[in-house]
Amino acid sequence: MTSSPSLAASGLGRPPASPWLDELRATLRLSGPLVLINLAQHGLVASNTVLLGRLGAEPIAAGALATSLYLLLFIGGIGLTSSVAPLVAESVGREAGVERAGEVRRTVRAGLWVGFLVTLALMPVLWFTEELLELLRQEPAVARDAGRYMRVLQWWMIPALAFMVLKGALAALQRPGPPLAVSLAALPLNLGLGAFLAFGPPQLGIVGVALGTVITEFLALAALVLVIRFDRSLHRHRMFARLWRLDPERLARVVRIGLPMGVAGIAEAGLFEAATVAMGTFGTVPLAAHAVTLQIAATCFMVPNGIGQAATVRVGRAYGAADRAALRRAGAIALWLGFGFMVACAVVQLVAPRALIGLFLDAGAPGAASVFPVAAGFLVFSALFAISDGVQSVALGALRGLQDTKVPMLIALTGYWGIGVPLGAALAWGAG
Repeated sequence: MTSSPSLAASGLGRPPASPWLDELRATLRLSGPLVLINLAQHGLVASNTVLLGRLGAEPIAAGALATSLYLLLFIGGIGLTSSVAPLVAESVGREAGVERAGEVRRTVRAGLWVGFLVTLALMPVLWFTEELLELLRQEPAVARDAGRYMRVLQWWMIPALAFMVLKGALAALQRPGPPLAVSLAALPLNLGLGAFLAFGPPQLGIVGVALGTVITEFLALAALVLVIRFDRSLHRHRMFARLWRLDPERLARVVRIGLPMGVAGIAEAGLFEAATVAMGTFGTVPLAAHAVTLQIAATCFMVPNGIGQAATVRVGRAYGAADRAALRRAGAIALWLGFGFMVACAVVQLVAPRALIGLFLDAGAPGAASVFPVAAGFLVFSALFAISDGVQSVALGALRGLQDTKVPMLIALTGYWGIGVPLGAALAWGAG
């Protein structure tokens, strides 16, 4: 309800709040926890890089190859299940914010089924990581360690995709608190378990780092399920009722919207995977430097990624309510927030490269001294693409709120593989 013009003019009532300020506050309230969740989840990968860096240049190189391949396929799975958030947001935004009975439950159930089926399809591929890397002419010792690492790490995908589905649903319900609390608790647990299994009495080395992450993610999923089950405000959605039942219509809708997102995600991740594999052909030092640089860039990217996820929800709710003005405000504010942060992130990468590298690589570890200058050079290029990469992530999030995923997929395929890969190959050939 707004104050009448006469009351506002006489000073007896408050003037109506700016809808732009209201949208900014709503976006910040939602994107803040989502950014922290992304940083905590990425922290699992980043903390593994830190632990591998303590083992030396060769383990961090092997971990980079395995993790890069894992994330390439995992991001495809995330894309498929990311349709849960806009579908739930639309149902909540419809009918003045009251979703139709069973809509949330049906969407969550379909998302969990999609995640499980994707995992079953991808795990056999990941099992043969060593053989695949040998075919790609990676150093035999590095390929062997990467294969050992992956045969444990691949089990991470089962709970991780399920966690992403539940996180997306809770974000659409504007309840990011539970996944945030669980994600923040998982980060130190992962670091502690990984350090104990790698360096403690088990002395499992690179395998211990992967095992720590798998155990942590299963515990995180169990904790989130328990929180949802005992949260009274979520009882009416009955998210886990009749999970064994297939819902072909909702399953098809989740896949129809999510498949283009999965393809777009694989197109982008595939470009970075190709760069990682190509870097491995130049030797261990460039590959280790690339791994560290990629972790720094990915850490920065978690912020616009979280803002984009908030944009999906805010735009999706406006879309469900058929409010065009609110829809435009949600998209514009999210884009400006993403742009501003990535400008600041690029400046830090240019001004303090060695300090950032030192967060991921122990200067006293075997072979680390030769990695630092190479990684510092790579960070210059990272800063150059940081701004555009962040803005496009937010824009994609807004388009997902509109359930527009096919055109972004075509743009990603053309940009990354029609332009990026040929251009990168030409530059590498010229440098060689």
